[in-house]
Amino acid sequence: MSKKITSRSQDFSKWYNDIIIHADLAENSGVRGCMVIKPYGFAIWEEMKKVLDQMFKETGHVNAYFPMFIPKSFFTKEASHVDGFAKECAVVTHYRLKNDESGKIIVDSNAKLEEELIVRPTSETIIWDTYKKWIKSYRDLPLLINQWANVVRWEMRTRLFLRTSEFLWQEGHTAHETEAEALEETKKILFLYKDFIQQTLAIPIIEGLKTEREKFAGAIETYCVEALMQDGKALQAGTSHFLGQNFAKAFDVKFANRNGSLEHVWASSWGVSTRLIGALVMTHSDDRGLVLPPKLAPYQVVLIPIYHNENERKQIISKMTIIAKQLRALGVRVKEDFRDTFKPGYKFNEHEIKGVPIRLVVGPKDIENSTLEIFRRDKMEKEIIDLCDLESKVDYLLEDIQKCLFEKAKNFTNLNTRKADNFLEFKDLINNKGGFVSAHWDGTKETEEKIKRETKATIRLIPMDGVNEKGNCIYSNKPSTHRVLFAKAY
Repeated sequence: MSKKITSRSQDFSKWYNDIIIHADLAENSGVRGCMVIKPYGFAIWEEMKKVLDQMFKETGHVNAYFPMFIPKSFFTKEASHVDGFAKECAVVTHYRLKNDESGKIIVDSNAKLEEELIVRPTSETIIWDTYKKWIKSYRDLPLLINQWANVVRWEMRTRLFLRTSEFLWQEGHTAHETEAEALEETKKILFLYKDFIQQTLAIPIIEGLKTEREKFAGAIETYCVEALMQDGKALQAGTSHFLGQNFAKAFDVKFANRNGSLEHVWASSWGVSTRLIGALVMTHSDDRGLVLPPKLAPYQVVLIPIYHNENERKQIISKMTIIAKQLRALGVRVKEDFRDTFKPGYKFNEHEIKGVPIRLVVGPKDIENSTLEIFRRDKMEKEIIDLCDLESKVDYLLEDIQKCLFEKAKNFTNLNTRKADNFLEFKDLINNKGGFVSAHWDGTKETEEKIKRETKATIRLIPMDGVNEKGNCIYSNKPSTHRVLFAKAY
Protein backbone atom coordinates (compact mmCIF):
# COMPACT_ATOMS: atom_id res chain seq x y z
CA MET A 1 0.00 0.00 0.00
CA SER A 2 1.23 3.47 -0.83
CA LYS A 3 2.05 5.50 2.25
CA LYS A 4 0.42 8.46 0.56
CA ILE A 5 -3.05 6.93 0.38
CA THR A 6 -5.30 6.61 3.44
CA SER A 7 -7.07 3.24 3.45
CA ARG A 8 -10.77 3.06 2.59
CA SER A 9 -11.59 1.30 5.85
CA GLN A 10 -9.87 3.98 7.89
CA ASP A 11 -11.44 7.07 6.29
CA PHE A 12 -13.26 6.76 2.98
CA SER A 13 -13.58 10.50 2.48
CA LYS A 14 -9.85 11.08 3.03
CA TRP A 15 -9.03 8.06 0.85
CA TYR A 16 -11.04 9.63 -1.98
CA ASN A 17 -9.36 12.99 -1.58
CA ASP A 18 -5.89 11.41 -1.33
CA ILE A 19 -6.42 9.63 -4.65
CA ILE A 20 -7.63 12.79 -6.38
CA ILE A 21 -4.56 14.68 -5.16
CA HIS A 22 -1.85 12.02 -5.51
CA ALA A 23 -3.10 10.69 -8.85
CA ASP A 24 -2.79 14.25 -10.15
CA LEU A 25 -6.46 14.56 -11.11
CA ALA A 26 -7.34 17.89 -9.52
CA GLU A 27 -6.69 20.27 -6.66
CA ASN A 28 -8.49 23.04 -4.81
CA SER A 29 -8.09 26.44 -6.42
CA GLY A 30 -7.59 29.93 -5.05
CA VAL A 31 -11.29 30.52 -5.74
CA ARG A 32 -13.50 29.28 -2.91
CA GLY A 33 -15.44 26.15 -3.84
CA CYS A 34 -13.76 25.75 -7.24
CA MET A 35 -11.16 23.27 -8.45
CA VAL A 36 -8.29 23.11 -10.89
CA ILE A 37 -8.61 20.04 -13.10
CA LYS A 38 -5.02 19.00 -13.77
CA PRO A 39 -3.86 17.65 -17.14
CA TYR A 40 -4.21 13.98 -16.16
CA GLY A 41 -7.72 14.51 -14.79
CA PHE A 42 -8.70 16.59 -17.80
CA ALA A 43 -7.39 13.90 -20.14
CA ILE A 44 -9.88 11.47 -18.55
CA TRP A 45 -12.66 14.01 -19.11
CA GLU A 46 -11.52 14.41 -22.74
CA GLU A 47 -11.82 10.66 -23.28
CA MET A 48 -15.35 10.78 -21.83
CA LYS A 49 -16.22 13.73 -24.07
CA LYS A 50 -14.86 11.99 -27.15
CA VAL A 51 -16.98 8.87 -26.64
CA LEU A 52 -20.14 10.68 -25.59
CA ASP A 53 -19.90 13.29 -28.33
CA GLN A 54 -19.72 10.56 -30.94
CA MET A 55 -22.72 8.81 -29.41
CA PHE A 56 -24.73 12.05 -29.51
CA LYS A 57 -23.83 12.70 -33.13
CA GLU A 58 -24.70 9.14 -34.14
CA THR A 59 -28.21 9.75 -32.77
CA GLY A 60 -28.68 12.96 -34.77
CA HIS A 61 -27.60 15.60 -32.25
CA VAL A 62 -25.40 18.59 -33.07
CA ASN A 63 -23.31 20.86 -30.87
CA ALA A 64 -23.85 24.57 -30.28
CA TYR A 65 -22.90 27.14 -27.65
CA PHE A 66 -25.05 29.59 -25.70
CA PRO A 67 -24.11 32.51 -23.39
CA MET A 68 -23.07 31.79 -19.81
CA PHE A 69 -24.85 34.97 -18.66
CA ILE A 70 -28.63 34.83 -18.38
CA PRO A 71 -30.85 37.88 -17.68
CA LYS A 72 -32.57 37.54 -14.32
CA SER A 73 -35.97 38.13 -15.94
CA PHE A 74 -35.61 34.89 -17.90
CA PHE A 75 -35.70 32.91 -14.66
CA THR A 76 -38.94 34.48 -13.56
CA LYS A 77 -40.80 33.04 -16.53
CA GLU A 78 -40.80 29.46 -15.20
CA ALA A 79 -41.76 29.59 -11.52
CA SER A 80 -40.75 26.09 -10.41
CA HIS A 81 -37.43 26.42 -12.25
CA VAL A 82 -36.43 29.59 -10.45
CA ASP A 83 -37.51 28.13 -7.10
CA GLY A 84 -35.27 25.13 -7.72
CA PHE A 85 -32.12 27.14 -8.47
CA ALA A 86 -32.60 30.45 -6.64
CA LYS A 87 -30.37 29.56 -3.68
CA GLU A 88 -27.50 28.41 -5.92
CA CYS A 89 -27.34 31.32 -8.36
CA ALA A 90 -24.31 33.58 -8.73
CA VAL A 91 -25.39 37.08 -9.78
CA VAL A 92 -23.47 39.70 -11.78
CA THR A 93 -24.53 43.20 -10.74
CA HIS A 94 -21.76 45.50 -12.09
CA TYR A 95 -19.62 45.64 -15.22
CA ARG A 96 -16.59 47.72 -14.21
CA LEU A 97 -13.85 48.12 -11.59
CA LYS A 98 -11.90 51.24 -10.71
CA ASN A 99 -9.07 52.46 -8.45
CA ASP A 100 -10.15 54.30 -5.31
CA GLU A 101 -8.22 57.19 -3.80
CA SER A 102 -5.86 54.85 -1.92
CA GLY A 103 -5.05 52.85 -5.05
CA LYS A 104 -7.20 49.85 -4.18
CA ILE A 105 -9.40 48.24 -6.81
CA ILE A 106 -13.11 48.58 -6.04
CA VAL A 107 -16.39 48.02 -7.85
CA ASP A 108 -17.51 51.14 -9.71
CA SER A 109 -20.88 51.94 -8.16
CA ASN A 110 -21.81 53.91 -11.28
CA ALA A 111 -21.41 50.83 -13.44
CA LYS A 112 -24.43 48.94 -12.19
CA LEU A 113 -26.18 46.74 -14.75
CA GLU A 114 -29.72 47.72 -15.71
CA GLU A 115 -30.65 44.07 -15.22
CA GLU A 116 -28.67 41.58 -13.15
CA LEU A 117 -27.18 38.62 -14.99
CA ILE A 118 -27.23 35.08 -13.62
CA VAL A 119 -24.12 32.98 -14.25
CA ARG A 120 -25.64 29.87 -15.85
CA PRO A 121 -26.60 27.13 -13.36
CA THR A 122 -28.26 25.37 -16.34
CA SER A 123 -29.28 26.72 -19.74
CA GLU A 124 -32.98 25.98 -20.27
CA THR A 125 -34.02 29.62 -20.03
CA ILE A 126 -31.45 31.17 -22.38
CA ILE A 127 -31.87 28.31 -24.85
CA TRP A 128 -35.65 28.54 -24.95
CA ASP A 129 -35.44 32.28 -25.48
CA THR A 130 -33.27 31.44 -28.51
CA TYR A 131 -35.52 28.62 -29.73
CA LYS A 132 -38.37 31.12 -30.02
CA LYS A 133 -36.45 32.70 -32.91
CA TRP A 134 -35.51 29.38 -34.52
CA ILE A 135 -38.79 27.46 -34.41
CA LYS A 136 -41.69 28.57 -36.59
CA SER A 137 -43.02 25.41 -38.21
CA TYR A 138 -43.14 21.64 -37.75
CA ARG A 139 -40.50 21.59 -40.50
CA ASP A 140 -38.03 23.09 -37.99
CA LEU A 141 -38.50 20.11 -35.68
CA PRO A 142 -37.05 18.11 -34.12
CA LEU A 143 -34.29 20.40 -32.86
CA LEU A 144 -31.57 18.26 -31.29
CA ILE A 145 -28.92 20.46 -29.68
CA ASN A 146 -26.10 19.62 -27.26
CA GLN A 147 -23.76 22.00 -25.51
CA TRP A 148 -20.40 21.35 -23.82
CA ALA A 149 -20.00 24.03 -21.19
CA ASN A 150 -19.26 25.06 -17.63
CA VAL A 151 -21.96 25.89 -15.09
CA VAL A 152 -21.97 27.61 -11.71
CA ARG A 153 -24.03 26.53 -8.71
CA TRP A 154 -22.94 28.25 -5.53
CA GLU A 155 -22.29 25.32 -3.22
CA MET A 156 -21.63 25.84 0.48
CA ARG A 157 -19.99 22.45 1.06
CA THR A 158 -17.76 21.30 -1.77
CA ARG A 159 -15.82 18.13 -2.69
CA LEU A 160 -13.51 17.72 -5.66
CA PHE A 161 -15.46 16.52 -8.71
CA LEU A 162 -18.53 15.55 -6.68
CA ARG A 163 -19.77 19.01 -5.72
CA THR A 164 -18.01 22.23 -6.71
CA SER A 165 -19.25 25.76 -7.35
CA GLU A 166 -18.17 25.46 -10.98
CA PHE A 167 -18.09 22.24 -12.98
CA LEU A 168 -17.97 21.02 -16.57
CA TRP A 169 -20.76 19.13 -18.27
CA GLN A 170 -22.76 18.56 -21.39
CA GLU A 171 -26.40 19.60 -21.57
CA GLY A 172 -28.75 18.53 -24.30
CA HIS A 173 -31.85 20.56 -25.13
CA THR A 174 -34.33 19.23 -27.67
CA ALA A 175 -37.61 20.47 -29.14
CA HIS A 176 -40.24 18.18 -30.66
CA GLU A 177 -43.49 18.16 -32.54
CA THR A 178 -45.34 15.79 -30.20
CA GLU A 179 -45.42 14.69 -26.59
CA ALA A 180 -44.59 11.11 -27.62
CA GLU A 181 -41.47 12.22 -29.52
CA ALA A 182 -40.18 14.28 -26.58
CA LEU A 183 -40.77 11.44 -24.15
CA GLU A 184 -39.08 8.99 -26.52
CA GLU A 185 -36.05 11.32 -26.71
CA THR A 186 -35.89 11.55 -22.90
CA LYS A 187 -35.77 7.77 -22.54
CA LYS A 188 -33.43 7.30 -25.52
CA ILE A 189 -30.80 9.51 -23.87
CA LEU A 190 -31.26 7.78 -20.54
CA PHE A 191 -30.34 4.45 -22.12
CA LEU A 192 -27.53 6.10 -24.08
CA TYR A 193 -26.10 7.21 -20.71
CA LYS A 194 -26.57 3.70 -19.36
CA ASP A 195 -24.62 2.21 -22.26
CA PHE A 196 -21.87 4.81 -21.97
CA ILE A 197 -21.40 4.48 -18.21
CA GLN A 198 -21.48 0.69 -18.20
CA GLN A 199 -19.45 0.06 -21.35
CA THR A 200 -16.89 2.88 -21.09
CA LEU A 201 -16.64 3.62 -17.37
CA ALA A 202 -17.30 -0.03 -16.38
CA ILE A 203 -19.75 1.22 -13.74
CA PRO A 204 -23.00 -0.75 -13.31
CA ILE A 205 -26.01 1.51 -12.99
CA ILE A 206 -29.70 1.28 -12.29
CA GLU A 207 -32.10 3.41 -14.30
CA GLY A 208 -35.41 4.80 -13.12
CA LEU A 209 -37.70 7.70 -12.44
CA LYS A 210 -37.18 10.41 -9.82
CA THR A 211 -39.94 11.16 -7.36
CA GLU A 212 -41.89 14.40 -7.56
CA ARG A 213 -39.78 15.75 -4.69
CA GLU A 214 -36.45 14.85 -6.34
CA LYS A 215 -37.20 15.72 -9.97
CA PHE A 216 -35.54 18.58 -11.89
CA ALA A 217 -37.06 21.99 -11.29
CA GLY A 218 -39.33 22.72 -14.25
CA ALA A 219 -39.63 19.13 -15.50
CA ILE A 220 -42.73 16.96 -15.81
CA GLU A 221 -40.63 13.85 -15.20
CA THR A 222 -36.96 13.24 -14.46
CA TYR A 223 -35.27 9.96 -15.35
CA CYS A 224 -31.90 9.11 -13.85
CA VAL A 225 -29.11 6.57 -13.65
CA GLU A 226 -27.72 5.76 -10.20
CA ALA A 227 -24.52 3.97 -9.23
CA LEU A 228 -23.36 2.51 -5.92
CA MET A 229 -19.98 3.57 -4.54
CA GLN A 230 -17.67 1.37 -2.47
CA ASP A 231 -18.75 3.03 0.78
CA GLY A 232 -22.36 2.01 0.18
CA LYS A 233 -23.58 5.47 -0.85
CA ALA A 234 -25.37 6.13 -4.11
CA LEU A 235 -24.31 8.66 -6.71
CA GLN A 236 -26.53 10.15 -9.38
CA ALA A 237 -24.54 9.62 -12.56
CA GLY A 238 -26.81 11.33 -15.08
CA THR A 239 -30.32 12.70 -15.63
CA SER A 240 -32.72 13.05 -18.51
CA HIS A 241 -35.76 15.30 -18.15
CA PHE A 242 -39.11 15.30 -19.92
CA LEU A 243 -40.02 18.99 -19.85
CA GLY A 244 -43.42 18.72 -21.50
CA GLN A 245 -44.44 22.16 -22.75
CA ASN A 246 -43.41 24.03 -19.59
CA PHE A 247 -40.53 26.02 -21.06
CA ALA A 248 -42.22 26.42 -24.43
CA LYS A 249 -45.18 28.03 -22.69
CA ALA A 250 -42.95 30.15 -20.45
CA PHE A 251 -41.12 31.56 -23.49
CA ASP A 252 -44.08 31.32 -25.88
CA VAL A 253 -42.35 28.98 -28.33
CA LYS A 254 -45.03 27.90 -30.81
CA PHE A 255 -44.94 26.22 -34.16
CA ALA A 256 -47.37 25.85 -37.04
CA ASN A 257 -48.38 22.20 -36.97
CA ARG A 258 -49.29 19.99 -39.95
CA ASN A 259 -52.87 21.27 -39.79
CA GLY A 260 -51.74 24.88 -39.93
CA SER A 261 -52.66 25.76 -36.35
CA LEU A 262 -50.24 27.01 -33.70
CA GLU A 263 -49.23 24.93 -30.67
CA HIS A 264 -46.42 24.89 -28.12
CA VAL A 265 -43.50 22.56 -28.78
CA TRP A 266 -42.55 19.65 -26.56
CA ALA A 267 -39.13 19.39 -24.95
CA SER A 268 -36.43 17.41 -23.17
CA SER A 269 -33.13 18.24 -21.50
CA TRP A 270 -30.37 16.00 -20.20
CA GLY A 271 -26.80 16.03 -18.90
CA VAL A 272 -23.79 14.38 -17.30
CA SER A 273 -20.84 16.16 -15.75
CA THR A 274 -17.29 15.88 -14.39
CA ARG A 275 -18.97 14.26 -11.38
CA LEU A 276 -18.46 11.05 -13.39
CA ILE A 277 -14.74 11.26 -12.63
CA GLY A 278 -15.62 11.13 -8.93
CA ALA A 279 -17.81 8.10 -9.64
CA LEU A 280 -14.92 6.47 -11.47
CA VAL A 281 -12.60 6.95 -8.50
CA MET A 282 -15.05 5.66 -5.90
CA THR A 283 -16.17 2.64 -7.94
CA HIS A 284 -12.87 1.08 -9.01
CA SER A 285 -9.95 2.44 -6.99
CA ASP A 286 -8.15 0.64 -4.18
CA ASP A 287 -5.78 1.48 -1.32
CA ARG A 288 -2.85 1.75 -3.72
CA GLY A 289 -4.51 4.50 -5.70
CA LEU A 290 -6.57 5.06 -8.83
CA VAL A 291 -7.75 2.13 -10.96
CA LEU A 292 -8.84 3.10 -14.48
CA PRO A 293 -10.85 1.15 -17.04
CA PRO A 294 -8.71 0.89 -20.20
CA LYS A 295 -11.31 2.64 -22.37
CA LEU A 296 -10.86 5.83 -20.30
CA ALA A 297 -7.20 5.71 -19.36
CA PRO A 298 -5.27 8.67 -20.84
CA TYR A 299 -2.54 6.13 -21.56
CA GLN A 300 -3.36 2.43 -21.44
CA VAL A 301 0.21 1.13 -21.38
CA VAL A 302 3.30 2.62 -19.76
CA LEU A 303 6.80 1.50 -20.76
CA ILE A 304 9.55 1.57 -18.12
CA PRO A 305 13.15 0.52 -18.82
CA ILE A 306 15.55 -0.95 -16.26
CA TYR A 307 19.28 -0.59 -16.95
CA HIS A 308 22.61 -0.32 -15.11
CA ASN A 309 24.81 1.53 -17.57
CA GLU A 310 24.66 3.73 -20.65
CA ASN A 311 25.08 0.88 -23.11
CA GLU A 312 22.14 -1.02 -21.60
CA ARG A 313 20.09 2.17 -21.56
CA LYS A 314 20.55 2.74 -25.28
CA GLN A 315 19.77 -0.87 -26.13
CA ILE A 316 16.67 -1.10 -23.99
CA ILE A 317 15.21 2.28 -24.94
CA SER A 318 15.77 1.51 -28.61
CA LYS A 319 13.83 -1.73 -28.18
CA MET A 320 11.04 -0.09 -26.19
CA THR A 321 10.66 2.66 -28.78
CA ILE A 322 9.94 -0.02 -31.38
CA ILE A 323 7.46 -1.68 -29.01
CA ALA A 324 5.69 1.66 -28.48
CA LYS A 325 5.32 2.18 -32.24
CA GLN A 326 3.89 -1.31 -32.65
CA LEU A 327 1.29 -0.74 -29.95
CA ARG A 328 0.34 2.71 -31.24
CA ALA A 329 -0.22 1.17 -34.67
CA LEU A 330 -2.86 -1.01 -32.99
CA GLY A 331 -4.57 2.07 -31.53
CA VAL A 332 -3.18 1.63 -28.00
CA ARG A 333 -2.48 4.81 -26.02
CA VAL A 334 1.16 4.50 -24.86
CA LYS A 335 3.35 6.41 -22.42
CA GLU A 336 7.13 6.03 -22.72
CA ASP A 337 8.53 6.82 -19.29
CA PHE A 338 12.20 7.08 -20.17
CA ARG A 339 12.98 9.74 -17.56
CA ASP A 340 16.45 9.35 -16.08
CA THR A 341 15.63 11.60 -13.12
CA PHE A 342 13.67 8.91 -11.28
CA LYS A 343 14.40 5.29 -10.41
CA PRO A 344 12.18 2.48 -11.75
CA GLY A 345 10.61 1.84 -8.32
CA TYR A 346 9.44 5.45 -8.12
CA LYS A 347 7.93 5.17 -11.60
CA PHE A 348 6.18 1.90 -10.73
CA ASN A 349 4.55 3.53 -7.72
CA GLU A 350 3.61 6.68 -9.62
CA HIS A 351 1.83 4.84 -12.41
CA GLU A 352 0.13 2.48 -9.97
CA ILE A 353 -1.28 5.49 -8.12
CA LYS A 354 -2.44 6.93 -11.47
CA GLY A 355 -4.17 3.66 -12.33
CA VAL A 356 -2.43 2.93 -15.64
CA PRO A 357 -3.98 -0.39 -16.74
CA ILE A 358 -0.81 -2.08 -18.07
CA ARG A 359 2.89 -1.64 -17.32
CA LEU A 360 5.63 -3.08 -19.54
CA VAL A 361 9.16 -3.44 -18.17
CA VAL A 362 12.26 -4.37 -20.15
CA GLY A 363 15.63 -5.11 -18.52
CA PRO A 364 19.00 -6.45 -19.75
CA LYS A 365 17.93 -10.12 -19.46
CA ASP A 366 14.81 -9.38 -21.49
CA ILE A 367 16.95 -8.10 -24.33
CA GLU A 368 18.91 -11.37 -24.27
CA ASN A 369 15.82 -13.57 -24.07
CA SER A 370 13.40 -11.51 -26.23
CA THR A 371 11.01 -11.25 -23.29
CA LEU A 372 9.46 -8.54 -21.13
CA GLU A 373 7.49 -8.18 -17.92
CA ILE A 374 3.83 -7.27 -18.21
CA PHE A 375 1.81 -6.04 -15.22
CA ARG A 376 -1.95 -5.46 -14.89
CA ARG A 377 -2.95 -2.76 -12.40
CA ASP A 378 -6.42 -4.01 -11.46
CA LYS A 379 -5.25 -7.33 -10.01
CA MET A 380 -1.65 -6.29 -9.28
CA GLU A 381 -0.41 -9.31 -11.25
CA LYS A 382 2.72 -9.59 -13.37
CA GLU A 383 4.25 -12.21 -15.64
CA ILE A 384 7.11 -12.66 -18.10
CA ILE A 385 6.02 -13.13 -21.70
CA ASP A 386 7.75 -13.65 -25.01
CA LEU A 387 8.07 -10.51 -27.07
CA CYS A 388 6.34 -12.16 -30.00
CA ASP A 389 3.18 -12.57 -27.86
CA LEU A 390 3.05 -8.93 -26.81
CA GLU A 391 0.39 -7.61 -29.19
CA SER A 392 -2.10 -10.38 -28.52
CA LYS A 393 -1.42 -10.21 -24.76
CA VAL A 394 -1.98 -6.46 -24.56
CA ASP A 395 -5.15 -6.75 -26.64
CA TYR A 396 -6.45 -9.50 -24.36
CA LEU A 397 -5.56 -7.67 -21.13
CA LEU A 398 -7.16 -4.38 -22.15
CA GLU A 399 -10.42 -6.21 -22.86
CA ASP A 400 -10.18 -8.41 -19.76
CA ILE A 401 -9.40 -5.55 -17.37
CA GLN A 402 -12.40 -3.60 -18.67
CA LYS A 403 -14.64 -6.66 -18.24
CA CYS A 404 -13.30 -7.61 -14.80
CA LEU A 405 -13.74 -4.10 -13.40
CA PHE A 406 -17.38 -4.05 -14.50
CA GLU A 407 -18.08 -7.53 -13.13
CA LYS A 408 -16.46 -6.69 -9.79
CA ALA A 409 -18.51 -3.53 -9.43
CA LYS A 410 -21.68 -5.33 -10.59
CA ASN A 411 -21.20 -8.03 -7.96
CA PHE A 412 -20.70 -5.35 -5.31
CA THR A 413 -23.94 -3.62 -6.32
CA ASN A 414 -25.89 -6.88 -6.31
CA LEU A 415 -24.53 -7.90 -2.89
CA ASN A 416 -25.40 -4.50 -1.47
CA THR A 417 -28.96 -4.24 -2.78
CA ARG A 418 -31.36 -5.54 -0.14
CA LYS A 419 -35.07 -5.58 0.68
CA ALA A 420 -36.72 -4.15 3.77
CA ASP A 421 -40.34 -4.83 4.71
CA ASN A 422 -40.67 -2.62 7.79
CA PHE A 423 -39.12 0.58 9.12
CA LEU A 424 -37.07 -1.11 11.85
CA GLU A 425 -35.45 -3.39 9.29
CA PHE A 426 -34.99 -0.43 6.93
CA LYS A 427 -33.15 1.68 9.51
CA ASP A 428 -30.88 -1.21 10.41
CA LEU A 429 -29.90 -1.75 6.77
CA ILE A 430 -29.42 1.94 6.01
CA ASN A 431 -27.39 2.67 9.13
CA ASN A 432 -25.35 -0.52 9.45
CA LYS A 433 -24.96 -1.96 5.97
CA GLY A 434 -25.60 0.87 3.51
CA GLY A 435 -26.16 0.21 -0.16
CA PHE A 436 -29.51 0.26 -1.96
CA VAL A 437 -32.57 -0.70 0.05
CA SER A 438 -35.66 -1.76 -1.90
CA ALA A 439 -38.80 -0.93 0.04
CA HIS A 440 -42.45 -0.01 -0.31
CA TRP A 441 -43.42 3.68 -0.15
CA ASP A 442 -46.88 5.21 -0.10
CA GLY A 443 -46.08 7.76 -2.84
CA THR A 444 -46.42 10.91 -0.70
CA LYS A 445 -43.89 13.73 -0.30
CA GLU A 446 -44.66 13.83 3.41
CA THR A 447 -43.55 10.24 4.00
CA GLU A 448 -40.53 10.71 1.75
CA GLU A 449 -39.45 13.75 3.77
CA LYS A 450 -39.99 12.03 7.13
CA ILE A 451 -37.89 9.03 6.08
CA LYS A 452 -35.10 11.35 4.94
CA ARG A 453 -35.24 13.36 8.16
CA GLU A 454 -35.05 10.25 10.35
CA THR A 455 -32.48 8.23 8.35
CA LYS A 456 -30.77 10.65 5.90
CA ALA A 457 -31.77 8.20 3.16
CA THR A 458 -33.55 9.42 0.03
CA ILE A 459 -35.48 7.72 -2.71
CA ARG A 460 -32.88 7.43 -5.44
CA LEU A 461 -35.33 6.25 -8.06
CA ILE A 462 -38.47 4.36 -8.92
CA PRO A 463 -37.06 1.43 -10.97
CA MET A 464 -38.15 1.38 -14.61
CA ASP A 465 -38.02 -2.39 -14.67
CA GLY A 466 -39.77 -2.72 -11.32
CA VAL A 467 -42.64 -5.18 -11.14
CA ASN A 468 -46.00 -4.45 -9.59
CA GLU A 469 -45.97 -5.83 -6.09
CA LYS A 470 -48.69 -5.14 -3.56
CA GLY A 471 -47.41 -4.24 -0.13
CA ASN A 472 -47.45 -1.63 2.60
CA CYS A 473 -45.30 1.46 3.04
CA ILE A 474 -42.47 0.81 5.52
CA TYR A 475 -43.19 4.10 7.29
CA SER A 476 -46.95 4.83 7.09
CA ASN A 477 -48.16 1.27 6.50
CA LYS A 478 -50.43 2.60 3.74
CA PRO A 479 -50.94 0.47 0.61
CA SER A 480 -48.21 0.45 -2.02
CA THR A 481 -48.09 -1.04 -5.51
CA HIS A 482 -44.31 -1.26 -6.01
CA ARG A 483 -40.92 -0.90 -4.36
CA VAL A 484 -38.53 2.02 -4.74
CA LEU A 485 -34.78 2.23 -4.14
CA PHE A 486 -33.54 4.14 -1.09
CA ALA A 487 -29.95 4.99 -0.20
CA LYS A 488 -27.77 7.57 1.43
CA ALA A 489 -26.22 9.55 -1.37
CA TYR A 490 -23.63 12.06 -2.48
